[in-house]
Amino acid sequence: MIKFALIKERKTPPDRRVVFSPQMLKEVVSQFPEASFKVESSDIRIFTDQEYRDAGFEVSEDVSDCDILLGVKEVPIPNLIPDKKYFFFSHTIKKQPYNRDLLQEILKKNIELYDHEVITNKNNGRLIGFGRYAGLVGAYNGIRAIGIKEDKFQLPKAEGLPDLAAMLSELDNIELPNYKFVLTGSGKVARGAREILEHLNMKQVDPETYLVTEFDNPVFCHIDVLDYAKRKDGAEGSRKEFYQVPENYDSDFMKYAKSSDVFIAGHFYGEGSPVFYSEEDIRHKEFRIKYVADVSCDIAGPVASTIRPSTIAEPFYGYDPETGSEADFMDESGIAIMAVDNLPCELPKDASEGFGEMFLKHVIPAFFDDDKDGILGRARMTSEGKLTPLYSYLQDYVDNAE
Repeated sequence: MIKFALIKERKTPPDRRVVFSPQMLKEVVSQFPEASFKVESSDIRIFTDQEYRDAGFEVSEDVSDCDILLGVKEVPIPNLIPDKKYFFFSHTIKKQPYNRDLLQEILKKNIELYDHEVITNKNNGRLIGFGRYAGLVGAYNGIRAIGIKEDKFQLPKAEGLPDLAAMLSELDNIELPNYKFVLTGSGKVARGAREILEHLNMKQVDPETYLVTEFDNPVFCHIDVLDYAKRKDGAEGSRKEFYQVPENYDSDFMKYAKSSDVFIAGHFYGEGSPVFYSEEDIRHKEFRIKYVADVSCDIAGPVASTIRPSTIAEPFYGYDPETGSEADFMDESGIAIMAVDNLPCELPKDASEGFGEMFLKHVIPAFFDDDKDGILGRARMTSEGKLTPLYSYLQDYVDNAE
């Protein structure tokens, strides 16, 4: 028998998501009777303690008798239990300075850490995550910004709605201006954003037509890396090469910036890749983008107008093209920016249910089949007080010597 625990989220601001809903947990134990679950009591979780009890699970203040502790966000250092196996998003794989001490403590306490972000298939494709929900809420928020700034319609905040279905039905009551939307990305985030545009019955237009045509209804163009980046030497590029040697490429996004009103950024941005647009580009007289829903939210990076993350409480800010600094969101001459960096928290119920489905499908079986597909092996960052070979590149970061 393997004893799992769903742990309480303790990070601030509070996160209401959880790895498994009560229903999904029932599904796990019916498929894997040799798994037992305990739920750490929580007053903020989207599903109540009582809902887990009603589903037949023990709810307790103490989960120290469990082997594997499942969480979503980083566990605060004082709450780490030594010698356990933990699953959560550690935000350390890119050497994030603010979590260095967390990784040091995990090693010190002999914790075996598995990071959700590196639960991948053998081709390094991510298997689980909240990307779809980030895309859904990010696109919804971008549309909400248009309504507020132009006083055209009022959409409620997603976090105040019970679920995704309620959020989608709010969109049925609005009429958008004849704007042109450009969407970047090819993963779960972009697919989530796309669901919103398709729900609005927005017509998709191919890049060639989009760049040279104006329309009398809202349209969108969904572009991939070779649409917005080109080889520096003019030769034909390839997607594979772009990801492997991004330094060979220059940005070719400006043609979209000159013909789009709304930019939904759903791409993954790799180090060394060309930026989408710079401060200087924004000052170009033909730069047309008025709204940016930056779901990717890389600060001071590929999207020059994203100068800080925003929050669920205050999701929008303005960007002044002249000064390159923050401005009033309602200021007509500014660009409206939505850069919330924890978007899935706004749809905690659907996001948790979707996450649990993926976790059950891809991760739980690995505990009972000797990890035959290497899922756990690839996601295990620490073991026996040391970094595992796959993550040894973090040693200088841990030693504070990089």
